[in-house]
Amino acid sequence: MIYYSTRDKERLHPYSLKEAAFMGLAPDGGLFVPERIPAVDMAVVESKAAESYAEMACYLAGLFFGEDEPETDLRRMVFNAYNFDCSLVKVGEGKFTLELFHGPTFAFKDFGARFMGGMLGLLNQSAEDLVVLTATSGDTGSAVAAGFYNVPGIKVVVLYPNGKVSDLQESQMTTLGGNIRPVRVNGNFDDCQALVKQVFNDSAFRSHVNVTSANSINILRWIPQSFYYFYGWCQWKKATGAELPTIVVPSGNYGNITAGMLAHAMGLPVKGFVAGSNANDVVPEYLQTGVYNPRESVRTIANAMDVGAPSNFERMMYLYGEDFDRLTGELAGFSNTDAEILAGIKEMYDKFGYVSDPHSAVGYNASKFYGIEGFWLSTAHHAKFREVIADTLGREFPIPEGLQVAMRKQKHFHPMDVSVAALEDYIEECVRG
Repeated sequence: MIYYSTRDKERLHPYSLKEAAFMGLAPDGGLFVPERIPAVDMAVVESKAAESYAEMACYLAGLFFGEDEPETDLRRMVFNAYNFDCSLVKVGEGKFTLELFHGPTFAFKDFGARFMGGMLGLLNQSAEDLVVLTATSGDTGSAVAAGFYNVPGIKVVVLYPNGKVSDLQESQMTTLGGNIRPVRVNGNFDDCQALVKQVFNDSAFRSHVNVTSANSINILRWIPQSFYYFYGWCQWKKATGAELPTIVVPSGNYGNITAGMLAHAMGLPVKGFVAGSNANDVVPEYLQTGVYNPRESVRTIANAMDVGAPSNFERMMYLYGEDFDRLTGELAGFSNTDAEILAGIKEMYDKFGYVSDPHSAVGYNASKFYGIEGFWLSTAHHAKFREVIADTLGREFPIPEGLQVAMRKQKHFHPMDVSVAALEDYIEECVRG
């Protein structure tokens, strides 16, 4: 499979999978997309999904990467990445959520990060270290750290905003050690993301440092996130007998929802999507006005969605041919205040006994607002936001052992101001060390 930049309208500059994966961001500043979107056989998807998530993922991964990696290697990698499941859960009459937080870091990012870690391990056969550079507003960092931990030949530099991630999220990123190098930035997520982009746009630096990204801008993070939409669809069809769900996606950097749009383009039958946001409502505003107005993010209790300039907006427009009418025909927007998110958490618990994290509560609220037939994605375990949940529901809930382990360890991180020069110096130090 060949890959092109979203900005290469004439398709003049093709890249191999390895080139696209190692670059992360295209040289022209665009995001990589495959030369073609493969068509799925939904009968095969249903058959494979009935066996296991990993079996279904092997089929879907083969459509994109089968030309680049031997089937046996790809299959081994996929089964190693997906040694956990995701389940569709009923929350009240006619309401369903797809729980994507049953992986090792208890967040949906495990699906993309573990796949990417495995694929880069297959692709990186050189003696030179590959540096994976990523920015996080919460769960990406912990998932990437876990997904790449001890992968030979790879060092991971994770940027996160000081004081703007939960204590548990910070613990997950800063307690592994080894090849994981967390950087606590004195700024917000947009500052972290801007630093990553500046490094990628510094051709002189990249000429002597082999660096890529593990954010959803990377093709190896983005594509496998499309797989769980198929799995959720299969479970929803089995539970309801219907075949055209509307899928609600809590959204921050919009890699998750554009992965759903990719699944739809591959042949997944859906009625449409809803992009659920917190107060950082740049995309819902665009869907209402037709004006895209990125701005500095504001801090909310749903911190993983605190993004004011979502990178994957460009991919979203690419998938819909920059056709506003076509996009709005299949995508609706929705935004919530913190108070509305807390009300959603309380309502789900009081009415149905279901404990939701803040991000997933946005999905519930959007589903209720639009009266959809379908499901929303639950993106993180509520224990990752235990202070918010305890304050809202008036009681403590058990913390999974997998999270308790990180909380008991000492944190190690590199503090840094918002400076691309300081970041590049630190990356070079990591390569030397």
